[in-house]
Amino acid sequence: MMIGTGQGKSRAWVAAMGLLSLMAPVSATALDLNITAIFKPDPANPLKNEFKNTTQQSGYCEQLPAYCMNPPLVSFRLPITFFTSQPIPAHHSSELQGAMIQLPGQWRRLQVTHTTTGKTEEVEVRVAGFGTVHRTAIPVQTLVGDPENTSSYTSWGRLWEGGNWAEGVGPCKSTGYHGASKWIYGFFLRMEEIDGICARKALFDIPALRYDYLDLGYQLRTPKPLDMATGVYVGNMPYSVGPGGDISAGNNLLPEGDTLVNLVFTLTVEHELKIDVPPGGLRVVLEPQGGWNAWLQQGRKPVRLFRDQTFNLHASSRFKMLLECEFQSGNTCGIQNSEAHRVPLDIKVTLPNGLVDGAGAPVANRPLRLDGAGTELFQPTFYVDRQPGTLHFEVPSSSVESMLSQGASVYRGQVTVIWDSEV
Repeated sequence: MMIGTGQGKSRAWVAAMGLLSLMAPVSATALDLNITAIFKPDPANPLKNEFKNTTQQSGYCEQLPAYCMNPPLVSFRLPITFFTSQPIPAHHSSELQGAMIQLPGQWRRLQVTHTTTGKTEEVEVRVAGFGTVHRTAIPVQTLVGDPENTSSYTSWGRLWEGGNWAEGVGPCKSTGYHGASKWIYGFFLRMEEIDGICARKALFDIPALRYDYLDLGYQLRTPKPLDMATGVYVGNMPYSVGPGGDISAGNNLLPEGDTLVNLVFTLTVEHELKIDVPPGGLRVVLEPQGGWNAWLQQGRKPVRLFRDQTFNLHASSRFKMLLECEFQSGNTCGIQNSEAHRVPLDIKVTLPNGLVDGAGAPVANRPLRLDGAGTELFQPTFYVDRQPGTLHFEVPSSSVESMLSQGASVYRGQVTVIWDSEV
C-alpha cells in the first residue's frame, strides 16, 4: 500500500468533511464487478475438475498476493468512500455510531444460466476479506494525547478499545498486515463464514473519520465443469451498500459513490470431444473366428461374423451415442446383398476407463440402438485423453445361416456412429 501525507491535502479534506452533512442524498447507483472463470481440459492434469479463475483483480490481493493464498482470495478495490456524518464520541454506546463494517460472510447461492440452452447451474460466493484505510482529520497522536514523536502504530492502537484493527476484531481475523502514518491506518482482515459486524469502540473523541476505499476479497464455489455442457454461463449477485444494507459501515459512516455492488459472473466451459480412428478403420470387414479358411478348405460353416474396431477418445464432456443407417433392421442397422437380402448387424461399444453411464457404471459391450436407448448419457469422471475404446460389429449366428443359404454373395451397408455432446 502506498502511504502519502501532507498538510495541504489534510486541510482540503477537512473542508470537504465539514460540508458533508449539508449534501443532499444521491440516488442509488450500481458498480458491476466482473468475475470470470474458465475450464479447459488439461492433458497434463486429467484429474483436475475445477475452473480457473481469470478475474482481473485489484486492491489488496493484487498488491500483496502472498497474504491471499491460504485459502485463496480474489479482491476488488471499490471506489466507495465512507465519511462520518457527525463526530464519533468516545465510549459511544452503539457500534453503529462508530467505526465498523458489516459484511455478508456467509456463502450465498446464485444461478448461472447457459447463454444458448438456458440450462442453469448453481454457484456459491461469499465476502471473505475486507480492507480499507482509516483517515483522520488531525494526527492520531493529537487525538489520543501522545507526544508528536510517538509511533503512529502505537497511537492508533490506543485510539480503539482492544487495540489496532489489524489485530482482528469479531469475525474479522488478522492477516498480519497493516500500514500506518499519523494521518492514516491501512489494514486487511479475513472474514469468518458468517454474516457479521466487525467494530471497535473509540476511546477518544474523533471529530471526523473517513474510509478511503473498500477492498473486498471473495471466495467462489463453482460446479464441477465435467458435469456441465460446453458454453458460457452468466449470472449476478447484488450487494446493497449503506445503513441496513448487505455491506454497511453503520449509521454514522455513510457511503459516497455506488450504493449497489453487483458481482457479474461469466463461467466459460470449453470441453473436448474428439474421436480418432486408425487409418483404414472406417472400412470394417466382418469375418468368422480364424478367417474363412475353415469353411473354404474344411467345409466348416462359420457360427458368427464379427470385427472389433478400436478408436482413440479424447473426452471431457458428457455425450450420448446414436446410430444412423443406410439399411435399417429393427432397432439397429443392417447389411444386405445385391438381391436385397438383409440381415441385422449388432453394434456395441466399449468405452475407456474414466467414462461411465448415467448410473455411474462402466461401459462395456453396450448395444447401440437407433432409438438411443441405453446410450443416452455417458460422462467422464476425469479428463479422458486419447484412451482406446472399441466398436464391436457382429452378425449373430441366427442370421449367418440365412446369409450362407444365399450362396456366394457380398453384403454391405453404411453405418454412422455418432458421439453427440448435446445432452
